[in-house]
Amino acid sequence: MQNEGGFFLNRLKAIKYAAKGFWILITSEHSIIAQVSIGIILSVIGFLMHLSATEWMFQIMAIGLILVAESLNTAIEKMADFIHPEYHKQIGRIKDISAGAAFFAAIIAVIIGLIIYVPKFIV
Repeated sequence: MQNEGGFFLNRLKAIKYAAKGFWILITSEHSIIAQVSIGIILSVIGFLMHLSATEWMFQIMAIGLILVAESLNTAIEKMADFIHPEYHKQIGRIKDISAGAAFFAAIIAVIIGLIIYVPKFIV
């Protein structure tokens, strides 16, 4: 029983740390703030356009994909800057690859958005 209490207490601590990281991201990281703002705008547009449940699922997944990719990109960039504050070619390459992953997610999200919204404006 003692291990179970420790397990649950550790899970609660993990949630606390995750919430702290979430708060740091949405209040201090400009790329995340911009992406959250775009997500909110698209959610309002989704309500106005009466998206179907399936369209909502894809839109929410696309918004989530962007936020996760941007968050991981931010974490990688912060860690790289901490490890090697001065410019270093390999650190720059790592940061470019990380940013490329976020860009890849953005391309996928735009494609999903076009699939959802273009037919609504053509019809």
